[in-house]
Amino acid sequence: MQRDGDKREAAYYRKLDNNQVQCLLCPHECIIAPGKRGVCQGRKNINGILYAENYGMVSSAGVDPVEKKPLYHFYPASKILSAGTYGCNFRCSFCQNWQISQQKPQLRYIPPEELVQMALQNESIGIAFTYSEPLIWYEYILETAKLSREKGLKNVLVSNGYLNPSPLSELIPLIDGVNIDLKAFNNDFYKKICGGSLEPVLQNIKELYKDGVHLELTTLIIPEQNDSREEISTLLKWIKELDSGIPLHLSRYFPRYKLKKEATAPELMESIYQMAIEELDYVYLGNLHTERATNTYCPDCGELLIHRSIYSVENRLKGNKCSECGYQIKGLF
Repeated sequence: MQRDGDKREAAYYRKLDNNQVQCLLCPHECIIAPGKRGVCQGRKNINGILYAENYGMVSSAGVDPVEKKPLYHFYPASKILSAGTYGCNFRCSFCQNWQISQQKPQLRYIPPEELVQMALQNESIGIAFTYSEPLIWYEYILETAKLSREKGLKNVLVSNGYLNPSPLSELIPLIDGVNIDLKAFNNDFYKKICGGSLEPVLQNIKELYKDGVHLELTTLIIPEQNDSREEISTLLKWIKELDSGIPLHLSRYFPRYKLKKEATAPELMESIYQMAIEELDYVYLGNLHTERATNTYCPDCGELLIHRSIYSVENRLKGNKCSECGYQIKGLF
């Protein structure tokens, strides 16, 4: 890759006639005319060469509890340096971070070496690429994650999971933990509400799991959009077939961006939670004040193993096993 100021020539694209290019990073596979950008807004055709215009451009960076990602089974009570850029390859009408995903905010350039040094100086367990959609920051993450791994740090993605197979396979060996935002379990939702499709996300979840990356899932429950009992049941059965030990975070929707529906009723969240814990070992509720549904319990004996109050965490595990019955708990502890 060649440097062009703070930009890098993009990976995964091909040149077409008339100085057009086709980006091959995500399933959109945008055909981009000279001077234009792809759907994600982070990749631009300049004179027939596709550049990662967002390379190293950081919209926000700070140290967070790892639970905030949310990752509940990934080194609980640890701190992790979180960083994000701008842009997204989805157009979710309910986006919680639309100010950076759908707009270009104030940015600063942080080279990979500096971001890794920031993690080390802040005694972070690693770097979480998050806030906007990290997968469109691909070139920067690839280089930064290599340096991070060399320093003994962990690499985390908080992502919509919308990436083509080849770039994902190159990235996976550098990634330790992932939370995939599984928006819904119907393709119409993905097409109409997000501007994408469901199947590539499901395939990437399977690939991450198969390759041993620590995996957690989040679904934002939106009234009358993805909350039917039939759809939730299908979602739960799909996860269970993959592994009932994959932690699922059910998050309460609040009106944001273009979607102005009323917030999801707590009673509905509780009802879906009850459905979920009948199928899966670890289910959590987010954006809702309920301590019980943020704790981790042993699936075998029911013992309280990790107590969470906001971001105060008490870990009662013995290694990765239940302190009462010895059952092995899914995750990295």
